[in-house]
Amino acid sequence: MATANDFSFSGLNIPRNTGNRVGSNVTLLNVDQIPGLNTLGISLARIDYAPNGGLNPPHTHPRATEILVVVEGTLYVGFVTSNPDNRFISKVLYPGDVFVFPFGLIHFQLNIAKTPAVVFAGLSSQNPGTITIANAVFGSDPLINPDVLAKAFHLDIKIVNYLQKLFGGNSE
Repeated sequence: MATANDFSFSGLNIPRNTGNRVGSNVTLLNVDQIPGLNTLGISLARIDYAPNGGLNPPHTHPRATEILVVVEGTLYVGFVTSNPDNRFISKVLYPGDVFVFPFGLIHFQLNIAKTPAVVFAGLSSQNPGTITIANAVFGSDPLINPDVLAKAFHLDIKIVNYLQKLFGGNSE
């Protein structure tokens, strides 16, 4: 039996801790947090960014388009279109600006201001998923064969090994 709690969430007004490697924190409200979203095809996120370079790193949502609105701060945002063009589309956003990241494309947001930034993002799925590119490529479990990554990224294998250690990949 559904209750009001299945359709609500409190606390999205509270800033989140951005003291991590990338300087951002995503608070995702999907069907796991709000069961009433089941079958509705939407979810919501609050993203907090540290001053001077807080980054929501390059990632993709395999099941959703994203639209975000800047509430505080100044963000440099962008996405890359699919092969064969791989066009980079970017813009600097200010409070009140809105930007759309099309379904499944790699995108990011970077706080270029000296103050914290906050955005709210709507996603076109109750379970959009997130694949952070660097984590997936260099931090997989088990690790992707370093020869594959060295060739794909035109890198020395020592660099690949270093990146795999940095991203916590599991070689077992």
